[in-house]
Amino acid sequence: MDEKKVYFEETQLNDNVLDALYDMHFDACTPIQAGCIDPIIEGRDIMGVAQTGTGKTAAYLLPVLSCLDDGGYPEDSVNCLIMAPTRELAQQIDQAMQGFGYYMDGISSVAVYGGNDGGRYNQELEALKKGASVVIATPGRLISHMQMGNLDLSRLSFFILDEADRMLDMGFSDDIMTIAKSIGGHCQTIMFSATMPEKIEELARTLLHNPLTVKIAVSKPAEKIQQSAFVCYSAQKMEILKSIFKNGFKPEHSTDEEPMKLERVIIFSGKKQRVKEIYRSLRQMKVNCGEMHSDLTQAERDQMMYRFKAGEIDVLVATDIVARGIDIDDILMVINYDVPHDVEDYVHRIGRTARAERDGVAITLVAQEDIYLFKRIEKFLGREILKNPMPAGIAPGPDYKADTKHSTTAHRGNKKPKHHDRSKKRVRTEQEGLPHGRKRKANGPVRTKKQ
Repeated sequence: MDEKKVYFEETQLNDNVLDALYDMHFDACTPIQAGCIDPIIEGRDIMGVAQTGTGKTAAYLLPVLSCLDDGGYPEDSVNCLIMAPTRELAQQIDQAMQGFGYYMDGISSVAVYGGNDGGRYNQELEALKKGASVVIATPGRLISHMQMGNLDLSRLSFFILDEADRMLDMGFSDDIMTIAKSIGGHCQTIMFSATMPEKIEELARTLLHNPLTVKIAVSKPAEKIQQSAFVCYSAQKMEILKSIFKNGFKPEHSTDEEPMKLERVIIFSGKKQRVKEIYRSLRQMKVNCGEMHSDLTQAERDQMMYRFKAGEIDVLVATDIVARGIDIDDILMVINYDVPHDVEDYVHRIGRTARAERDGVAITLVAQEDIYLFKRIEKFLGREILKNPMPAGIAPGPDYKADTKHSTTAHRGNKKPKHHDRSKKRVRTEQEGLPHGRKRKANGPVRTKKQ
């Protein structure tokens, strides 16, 4: 894909969308946005492959909102359905929609997700009955409304699946097909996935018609993240974690005499049972921590997230799925209790730290059976990650350089992501004009460079 910089004003987005982007100081498209915006406006089905953080939400929201704002769609119907795997992502999409649609009249939206009280359900019901233009929903909750006869998808124009791979991993395949079968007539379908396993390709063949595939390589972690690892046996992981919280951790090249305090920390694990075990162990150590996993009710998850954001909790232990809604700028450290199976998941996890121009620390506990996976991450990064010496009193771990061809996880996927450069921003001047012969509305503002 051509990585030439593309500016929003060079696309076919209408003036109301451009006005909102201008107010938000968004000038240049990210690669996934550059590849998707105009084809979506032109009516193409899209298969987008891009990780979290590449701007994929705007890649589909902006062109869809532009189309809906230009008119020609039923006013008493759901025109766009966006499916998301978790409540957290649905909320983020809904928030993005409010910003992008700031200058639009007549385009209503509702976020539909589980774990709410009866009052919230009634609000969803009212919005659906009135014919919200855009519905953002988790599969289970939407199926519930469909079974109650609360919405009609027969005149749907846009069907969007965000993080489709996550939805399949969470067991929503049958729900997605049930929803798709209820859509009447021709509907433009857009799918986004961080990875492209066979099951996603099969789903794309089923739902998409002559799609344009837009693939964006995995971006590398921020340079401000100090990455390191402990190579250990599985049974040593909890000992290492307890040592870190008991004695602190001093990053390489740190000029501080004292180890850094363990505050504003997220610990990731791929299994909820392990999250519970880590949480119980830290609580026994009197660590001020909380847990986030799918066994909690939505109200409990919301309360936990609020407490962590407010600083009432120092450490959050979380699974990957529920952690995708975490958007906090002051995380000082991320600890991977286990090695993610995908490079994308590793980049996503450690990307929770070193945000908003801050420094950050990422530590990974690499068990013997996961050495191969971690070497694959290093290969993608193009460098070897620092291996920390074992804390005092803990026996040496396995030899990292030993042959790991018999590892139980050694052959789980062999994707070879590449990296791309993010576009830089600029502001177009009045003298440069607009592309494609597009004209502004008579009363539309002309964007000029701010003094």
